[in-house]
Amino acid sequence: MNHRIPLYTADGELTDWVSEQALARLEHAGVVARVVRHRKGHINRAILVRRPGDGAAVELRQYMGTRYSFREHLDNGRLCWKLRRLGRGNELRPIFLGVVTECMASQ
Repeated sequence: MNHRIPLYTADGELTDWVSEQALARLEHAGVVARVVRHRKGHINRAILVRRPGDGAAVELRQYMGTRYSFREHLDNGRLCWKLRRLGRGNELRPIFLGVVTECMASQ
């Protein structure tokens, strides 16, 4: 069976899909930190070891900020996504246009 296994970095980012033979070679080399298995025994995913050059771990407070989209329950019982507005009226438009013109400026 040619089953492909997702391979994740220590930060949880998907890097590649590998075969069972390739995963066995990575485990033998000591590159895999953890293999997550399904309760029936097959492999769900593998997580790589954090290497010294990978940088610091991402902390929860670094990516938890204002949510600009959230799930909203409608009167008919369905769920949908609703977007939050950024600012009132056109108060953010000059800032946005300034950023766009800086990006488009020839360097």
